[in-house]
Amino acid sequence: MSNPTKPTSQEPVPRLRIAFPQLFVADVERAAHYYERLGFIIEYLYGAPPFYGLIARDGVGLNLRCVSAPPIDRSVPERDLLNANVVVDGVKALFLELRDRGAEFAQSLKEQPWGATDFVLRDPDGNLICFASPVNAPV
Repeated sequence: MSNPTKPTSQEPVPRLRIAFPQLFVADVERAAHYYERLGFIIEYLYGAPPFYGLIARDGVGLNLRCVSAPPIDRSVPERDLLNANVVVDGVKALFLELRDRGAEFAQSLKEQPWGATDFVLRDPDGNLICFASPVNAPV
């Protein structure tokens, strides 16, 4: 009798491969063009007017979802409202590139005590995205 929780040799072993965090925005098209200005590619916009979209850079995607009212309680301290965390190679170079492209930051480039160098982007809708590299990695 086989163990029902153990995959057989013919069944693939489950493995998470990629995640697409969802950012809530007031205007999907405006948000997509903002991220495009920062070097992302608009993969698609869906609807007329668009209510959903996907932007991507280097294989990392961010979903954009139109909402009529902010779904997050903004009375919560901003530092507690991180929407996504993206591990990158060359975090300092990315920070400088995004800065030069006019990005706004909730936190500038900083070495953290937990072993990462990171910064936090704030988009026009208030979404916060942390970009980080391990401290011992080339920044």
